[in-house]
Parts: sequence; C-alpha cells; structure tokens
Amino acid sequence: MLRKSFNFSLLAGFLFSNLLALFIIGLTGYFFTNRDGVMIYSEFVILPLLMGMINSWFWKSLKLSSKAVVGYSCLSGLTAILLSFVFLREGFICLIIVSPLVFCFIIIGAFIGRMILKKQSQKLNVSVFSLMVVLFITDAVQEHHYEHMVADEIIIKASPQEIWRNVVSFEPIQHRNSYWLFNIGMPSPAATTVTGYYKGAGRKCIFSNGYIFDEKIVTYNVNRNLTFDIIGQPKDPEIMGHIDILKGQFILKDNGNGTTTLIGNSWYKLHVFPTWYYDMWAESITRNVHLRVMEHIKELSETR
Repeated sequence: MLRKSFNFSLLAGFLFSNLLALFIIGLTGYFFTNRDGVMIYSEFVILPLLMGMINSWFWKSLKLSSKAVVGYSCLSGLTAILLSFVFLREGFICLIIVSPLVFCFIIIGAFIGRMILKKQSQKLNVSVFSLMVVLFITDAVQEHHYEHMVADEIIIKASPQEIWRNVVSFEPIQHRNSYWLFNIGMPSPAATTVTGYYKGAGRKCIFSNGYIFDEKIVTYNVNRNLTFDIIGQPKDPEIMGHIDILKGQFILKDNGNGTTTLIGNSWYKLHVFPTWYYDMWAESITRNVHLRVMEHIKELSETR
C-alpha cells in the first residue's frame, strides 16, 4: 500500500504539473502571442518554476532527499519536453536547446516549493502564487521585440577580384562539419546560386537537408559589398516561429598586401524569450554558419 501511495504521488506530480503547463501555453498562445508567434519569458522561467512547485506539493509526503528531488524534477522536465515534441511539434534541436532552461527552473521551483511547504504558512503560499501569476500576466501583455546582428571575419590570401565571384555564389561545400549542432542533425549551409550578377538578382542559400533560403540582392558593389534581404525561409520546426533571418552581407576589404579581409554579417529577429538565454544559442549558430561559408570561400579563392 505504501508503495502504491509513493508511485501515485510521483505520477500525480508529473501529470498535473505538465497538464497545467500545456494548458497555460495554449492559453497564452491564444490570447497573447498568437499574432506574431512570440514565446515569452514566463513560459520558460515562471512556468517551469510553477511546475516544480506543483511537483513539491504532490511529493510533500514522500520525504524525498535533495538528490531525489533533483532526479524526479528532471524526469518531470523530460516529460514536458516529450509533450512539447508531440503536441507543440517542436523540433529535435529546439528541444535540446530549451532543455537546460526547463530542467534548471523546474528543479529550482521544486526546492522553493519544498521550502514554502516546510513553513506551513497559507499566507506565504498565496503570496508566492499570486506574485507568480502577476509576473506571468505582466510579461504576457508586454511588447516583445528583439533584433541582433552577428559579425565575423577571416583573412584570405587573395585579392577582392579573385574572391568576389565565390562570395556571390559558390559550389557545394564538401568538407566535414566541425560544429556539434550540425553534426547531430541541424542543417548546415551547402551551396548558393544566383539568377544574375547584379542588384535585384535572386539568390538562394541551400542547406544540407535541401531547405532553401530565398534572397534578393539589394547592394551589389563589385569586389566590395554584397548585401541581400531574406525574402523567404523554410518552414522548418527548428526555426519557424522562433527566429526570422532578416538580412545577410559580405564585405571585402583589400589589405594592400595581397590579402583580403572578408566580413560576414547577419541580422535576425528572435521570437523566443528570455533573450539572454536564446540569443546565446542564436549567435553561436549564426557564427558557425558564417564560418562554414567563409572558410569555403577562402578555400575556393586561395586555390588558383
């Protein structure tokens, strides 16, 4: 009987915390974020905290050790991630990225909940819960807008004239990926094509899984500056609703000694918050896209 009670309390914690999370995400998506697909700070911080606190309420009679609280909280977080994969259709890489944030705040919430329950204060319980609700609603009704630019550069032992055509379009990349996210399934840049070598021409950036970013050349300064707007991006679960790639740019600077500095710039807009966490990932991915393309351009241009 004791064993059945133990199992029931554990499962009840997993079930109710995750059902509440799905309900709140659906509710906020319908009322607050349906217009532009933004996933707010509270969904990745306040909500996991609340899940952890709910877990603690169901587990209060189990007298769990701190190690057990961490372990069962991680199981609760894993359940949330699997449910996101099934019901929210999140991509595999997205779930890897979000999992540290979810695990961390569910664990913190579980310990906060355990501390509050030890106080045995109804007033404290109501105050903490009310504060979390106020924070969640306040965050949900706020405007969420974030754009960022990432810049990288490399030195190429060639003149701008020798590099330029490889910048505008290039043959398929053959060398192996070194970035770990590319190696576990995230698409990596593979080739580019253009409809012409002039301002206004169409350009396509083709990724390893066949996905294509449609681009339009808006600046065409021969041997100096190629800038393009992103006019269409693939409907991939790893990026749709999470990030919009806005613009890309290559700048060539003649160093006057037979080498050229190639600068790659990208602009993007994030739809997931908190930005202090997700922009770290977005910047890393963007930087590795840059470097893969630019190292390929370097190889092509130096092989004369």
